[in-house]
Amino acid sequence: MAQIRVINPNTARAMTETIGRCARAVAAPSTVITAVNPSMGPESIESHYDAALAVPGVLTEIAAGERAGADGYVIACFGDPGVEAARELATGPVVGIAEAAMRTAALLGRGFSVVTTLSRTAGRTWDLAHRYGCATACRGVHACDVPVLELEDPASGARKTIADLCAAALDADRSDSIVLGCAGMADFCAEISADLGVPVIDGVAAATKLVESLVALGLRTSNRDEFAAPRPKRYTGLLHDFTIHAT
Repeated sequence: MAQIRVINPNTARAMTETIGRCARAVAAPSTVITAVNPSMGPESIESHYDAALAVPGVLTEIAAGERAGADGYVIACFGDPGVEAARELATGPVVGIAEAAMRTAALLGRGFSVVTTLSRTAGRTWDLAHRYGCATACRGVHACDVPVLELEDPASGARKTIADLCAAALDADRSDSIVLGCAGMADFCAEISADLGVPVIDGVAAATKLVESLVALGLRTSNRDEFAAPRPKRYTGLLHDFTIHAT
């Protein structure tokens, strides 16, 4: 039985519940999914500032997962905030939803399009595509300009806006699949895929299955060099509780 901790890096509890539901929908019956969000940090992540201030909360949840015996972790924000730092702390594998979604899409055709929230996040998406070796397969990044928190509001019309943009992206980019560029879009995946007749990849589902597979294979992040545990040192002020003690 695997225990996977799915971390929503923002503090929006309703979104965490959606993320947890989508993760459980694809997990094996024997896998225990615990969906959590930090008690501190931004209510949504839509800028570099938001992402930077979300990381301490992510690391707090990683530490809590280690105490609870988690076998692996999903970072459920498409900017993959704090993934590298989390890998230094976690005993088991840590996977961000952007990396999982892009690598999955690259297996399903020659090219994919990303449909994301605000246009200001497109640059980060391209940065991650290059980092993960998926830039050639990524044929376009398209912003619907729907704020993250509006994704949870049925009256916002977000679902139709995103579905229409997915269809336009397929035509514009001549791509084979769609990557949904926000964990808050996870609920839309099956419906949009059925409407468009192409694979639509939700990073929450992809990351959950990837972590589940890595745990089953007995694999974790290498701690040989870069991702070894942080060196003991003192942190001060607001970061005092993040001090690393010698073991």
